[in-house]
Amino acid sequence: MNAKAQNIGAPPGTLIYTGEARTDRIKITLIEYNEAEFFEDVYYDLDDCLSHVKPNMVKWINVEGVHETELVEAIGKLYNIHPLTLEDVVNVDQRPKFEDFEHYVVAIMKMITYNKEVESEQLAIILCENTVISFQEPHLGDAFDIIRARLRQGKGRVRKLGADYLAYALMDAVVDCYFTAIEKIGDKIEEIEEDIISNSNKKSLLQLYHLKREMIYLRKQVWPMRDLINNMIRSETTLINASSDMYLRDLSDHVTRIIDTVETYRDLLSGIMDIYLSSNANRMNEVMKVLTIMSSIFIPVTFIAGVYGMNFENMPELKTQNGYYFTCGVMVIIIAGLMIYFKRKKWM
Repeated sequence: MNAKAQNIGAPPGTLIYTGEARTDRIKITLIEYNEAEFFEDVYYDLDDCLSHVKPNMVKWINVEGVHETELVEAIGKLYNIHPLTLEDVVNVDQRPKFEDFEHYVVAIMKMITYNKEVESEQLAIILCENTVISFQEPHLGDAFDIIRARLRQGKGRVRKLGADYLAYALMDAVVDCYFTAIEKIGDKIEEIEEDIISNSNKKSLLQLYHLKREMIYLRKQVWPMRDLINNMIRSETTLINASSDMYLRDLSDHVTRIIDTVETYRDLLSGIMDIYLSSNANRMNEVMKVLTIMSSIFIPVTFIAGVYGMNFENMPELKTQNGYYFTCGVMVIIIAGLMIYFKRKKWM
């Protein structure tokens, strides 16, 4: 049975994974640091990972894979995470949102990549006291390599500030990937626009429709991000320091820019679609214009040929010695006269 179908009617807080069926092992990456120390290792067993957790250090536990609901539930019990939050973690079709609980906050969003089409994977970031837990699907990788590099090298503010800044840095890395995806989509839009203007065909139309659907999907994922970040800024939780508000406001500005760009591209795609339809309509009008002119030219000639093709015996012109040549001459004069008339009217 489909996992989404199983979720219908289940009690609230029931952990049912709604993504594609997977059998690979879940990888848990533990990073611990302060300004002077740094530790990083990869585990495939939760108990083994937790045995290396040290006090008085900022901890980042990154879980790659949410299909093993038992492991997600075990982490939830250890950090006292509400079952409804865990349900959102394993429901990979969750809408981006932010929720504030008594001793933790959670931000759920999508990591976006573009490689011929928009691809996304769900990311849940849970901020606890001195700890960040991130749950992600493993099939697309992530955007966190730059954060890991800063932590290893001790560059930037991330090693000097707390877990709330780490959560912000992870979200900022995800939003930066939105810019990369949108830039690639912009290049694709330019290609399609040039293709349609120069030589519109069915292939270009299919690409245009596909890209419009991609933009609708991207808009659906990006729009809630603004509310997510604004809710974080307005949150009264003690887990997010006031010093982090300026960074969150900057992140909100980035998301607003992305939303504006997405809306601009949607309008641009609609404009390209109008250009395509207008181009096809104009081409059809040109064809009809040529056919109409040809018909108009040959209508009087056809009339003459029809009259003298009736073969009545008392038609005096039928026995005229040069009647054939005279009739052909009249036809040529009519054709030439109509063509000159159409030229002067600029109809051809």
